[in-house]
Amino acid sequence: MKKISTATAHKIGKVEGQGLTVGMEIGSIRRDCLDHLVVLSQRHLRKLLQGYFTYYHRSRTHLALAKDAPESRAIMSRGEIVGIPQVGGLHRRYERHAA
Repeated sequence: MKKISTATAHKIGKVEGQGLTVGMEIGSIRRDCLDHLVVLSQRHLRKLLQGYFTYYHRSRTHLALAKDAPESRAIMSRGEIVGIPQVGGLHRRYERHAA
């Protein structure tokens, strides 16, 4: 496995010529996920990113979508609020469950 320096890792997302959207996505991945974890291997990184992308599309709210997730879900108005850990406990999705 090839090692990269911390300085190189922080340059990810600042590559010239990439679209603004791609740079914003990489920045979100870094801020929301990778800046808070220690990646042990390439396999570990893939598992973390897979969990993050699932969280990003199913649970994370987006201002451009009126604070909804890309995969919309029904509004739950009754029941006990339960936190569901995601991305290895780094983030949580809150849902209501019938008491």
